[in-house]
Amino acid sequence: MSRRLPQFNRDSLEQSLPAAGIRYRSMTALGGYRKKILEDSANIALRNQSFRNYADYMLTPEFDHAMSELLALAEKSCTAYMCAERIYFRCHRMLVSDWLVAHGHEVFHIDDTAPVKPHKLMAEARIIDGRLIYRGDRLL
Repeated sequence: MSRRLPQFNRDSLEQSLPAAGIRYRSMTALGGYRKKILEDSANIALRNQSFRNYADYMLTPEFDHAMSELLALAEKSCTAYMCAERIYFRCHRMLVSDWLVAHGHEVFHIDDTAPVKPHKLMAEARIIDGRLIYRGDRLL
């Protein structure tokens, strides 16, 4: 949802993308703006509370299910995930991209007409007990 760029709102995309031959699917379970769900977050390396909230959400079965759905779509056809924020590192897409890369998938960022950039895992990201956690060098 974007007040500034309404062409990226769900209603607009649902109409414009099929006309361009692109299948559109909204996945609310991968959307950003997550509320705090843990009092004692394991993601202590993320200073931004919104990012920490999303990283905590990434530890839930709901997120796991949504990622399974996304990966199933990607097995069938070329797949892109997006939101209204243009710059990926200011967006929850950065964390979703980290999850995908940490689990062995390739992610490329598309921005306007610039060459695509492969996603690089954030330095603070760690796989701990099979889960992506943003701990940095801090000990558990």
